[in-house]
Amino acid sequence: MQVSNANNVKIYNLSAGKSLPEWLTDRQRRKLQNKDNDVRRRLELIQDFEMPSVSNCVKVSPDEQFICATGTYKPRFRCYDVHELCLKFERGLDANVVNFEYLSEDYSKVCFLQDDRYVEFHTQFGRLMRMRIPKYGRDLSYYPPSCDMYFVGVSSEIYRINLEKGRFMKPLQTQATEMNCCEFNPVNYLFGCGSKLGHLECWDPRARLCCGLLDIATSNFVHDYDISVVPEITAMKFRNDGLTVALGTSTGHVLLYDLRAMKPFLVKDHNYELPIHSIEFQDTQDLVLSMDTKILKMWNRNTGSPLTAIEPGVNLNQLCMVPNTGLIFLANEAPKILTYFIPSLGPAPRWCSSLDGMTEELEEKEESSVYDDYKFVTRTELESLGLGHLIGTNLLRSVMHGFFLDIRLYHKNKAVNSLLKDDRFSAMFTNPDFEIDPESEEFRLINPVMSKLDKARQKREEKHALAKQFKQVQAEEVEEPEGRPSDEGSGSSSDDEHTWKDEVRKEHKKLTQERKQRELAEAREERRQARLFQIKDGEEFGVKTDKEKKRESKRSLADRLQTVESSGINQSVGSIGNREMTFSLKKEKKVNTATEQRNLHQSERRKLKSHSGEFGLCYATGTVADTERRIQVFENKCLRKLLCISYKDHVTNESVRELVVAHVGPQEPLLATLKRRKLACLDMSPDTTAFPIQFSRAQWKASADEDDKRRLGVITSRNGPGWLCTNWSGQPQTEMHGDRKLILLPSDSPRRPHRSRD
Repeated sequence: MQVSNANNVKIYNLSAGKSLPEWLTDRQRRKLQNKDNDVRRRLELIQDFEMPSVSNCVKVSPDEQFICATGTYKPRFRCYDVHELCLKFERGLDANVVNFEYLSEDYSKVCFLQDDRYVEFHTQFGRLMRMRIPKYGRDLSYYPPSCDMYFVGVSSEIYRINLEKGRFMKPLQTQATEMNCCEFNPVNYLFGCGSKLGHLECWDPRARLCCGLLDIATSNFVHDYDISVVPEITAMKFRNDGLTVALGTSTGHVLLYDLRAMKPFLVKDHNYELPIHSIEFQDTQDLVLSMDTKILKMWNRNTGSPLTAIEPGVNLNQLCMVPNTGLIFLANEAPKILTYFIPSLGPAPRWCSSLDGMTEELEEKEESSVYDDYKFVTRTELESLGLGHLIGTNLLRSVMHGFFLDIRLYHKNKAVNSLLKDDRFSAMFTNPDFEIDPESEEFRLINPVMSKLDKARQKREEKHALAKQFKQVQAEEVEEPEGRPSDEGSGSSSDDEHTWKDEVRKEHKKLTQERKQRELAEAREERRQARLFQIKDGEEFGVKTDKEKKRESKRSLADRLQTVESSGINQSVGSIGNREMTFSLKKEKKVNTATEQRNLHQSERRKLKSHSGEFGLCYATGTVADTERRIQVFENKCLRKLLCISYKDHVTNESVRELVVAHVGPQEPLLATLKRRKLACLDMSPDTTAFPIQFSRAQWKASADEDDKRRLGVITSRNGPGWLCTNWSGQPQTEMHGDRKLILLPSDSPRRPHRSRD
């Protein structure tokens, strides 16, 4: 809340302070109020008492329980409840509202005059009816005895609508071309309307006759204030006594008339030459409130002496004063509807009686004097600050033996003087490093500009001295030569600019030449001096060495680093000449039993792989009648050239699978492999020409038969599939062993399984 004291009258601005955006949630609003001190301390008399961009009209209902306002954009109508101090409802409109009027004691019946010639009648539930008048309207007024609505506008006729019958009545014909405002006298219901020609016409609504005509242009105020145009009546207001009327003109004057006289008894000038928009009477203090687009003035009705004024800084549209109180609302060209409380006009309304207590507390606080912003200084102090040249200006106010100086200007100059005497900056005046070098390139580039300024100053001084020596005898008008414009001399500044550029260009060229000559002299001196060269260590020259260097340069960086690291010695040279060399010591190999055992095991595995060529692929079938038995083939992961075939005919245990193995060559690798894979054996039938191989998981034994041709056996595995091998003869063979038929394939035959069709 801002407090101003214009003409010793306290004015409290209740709408001052920051406004919260509409899109903020309740949580964000509370958070912002906790953080921002200005938002927390602001006073919001009525919540959301604003419009999106501009407020056009604001009025208090006759029962003083509701406040209605219209604004834009978009056009809307808002109603506020004074008991809840918040927005009651909001309605959107089709066009901007020029003015509106209450038809009842509350907001239940309202009439809107819009700028598109439409008139809307609203009730509690919304828009009831919409009518269109013949011409654009500017003002409206309601006549309660006959329920007639009067409209004036861009026409010489006064349009009437009877709300009881719901139809237009015969319009009243006036002597004016256009009407700007109208109002009914609250005492005798005399209808008055102000015209564009400066006429006030009064009509009797009962007889529908013109009772009188008042021409403000014939009064003396037009000659007294030197008004050259015909003033228009832009605002009017009847006082509650029924005899006094206030007329506002387009020239910024307010005229107070007695209806019984033809001349105004008081004329008030706003001194802004802006049209008057609103006028209100304050009966308790006998004041008049008049407002134009810039300022609201309050002055005495009888004498015209000003009481106070409010100038908010935005354009004002309409004035609304709560009856018998000091609360004022101003519709303006800003989102917020301005709210002011002036205790001198009256007390606060009943629904915001706390304002009286707040204003009393603020008045009890001590206020700073107007001289707190000024510093009293003597003439000697003023000279010491270097402000003696301000004597006689409006920046100093002479008082007794000194002057009043703005405290901000005093502190500023005090800081400048102390800055020159500060020890921290004393080196700038004693240290030779801060001294300007006239021979430096930077100074020489700036010197043409400085010399140009010096030449211009010297030229002005010479011209001034020459002018003092002569006295002008007669001022004769010099004719302008033909073909030469009068503003030809204005090109001198352009010529001076070109001259300055040429001088800077010449100086820059001279500096460049001097720099090149200095560099050539240094290079010549360097060539004259004797130079010593040192051959790098370990560097060899020759055709063979060059080829090796080329071959080495084609290798990748990773290969070259690996070669250097493998040599065991790594050298590096630092940026300042230091050298670094790293090497690794070769350790003697120690005998490790575990390593030898691992190597021995790997050698046995390699031997086993070397005999893998003796193992082929064998497909065994059952009896001839079982030739169509399905053969299941599995891949072995340990012995790469062995496949498995399952036969349920010769399996005594479901978890055991059998294998027919044909082996040519020594038995030890095969038996060692079978032992390592933990395979078990089953004996074949006795009539089979083969030797049985029997072994368990832990040990094995065999009854060898000295048959060098073939050795057949049936071997099964308990931990995995059985394995099948073929002969090494190179040709497929078929042999019958008892009731079993054996097909032997060479080891290089394909691994695809075949079935015997015999």
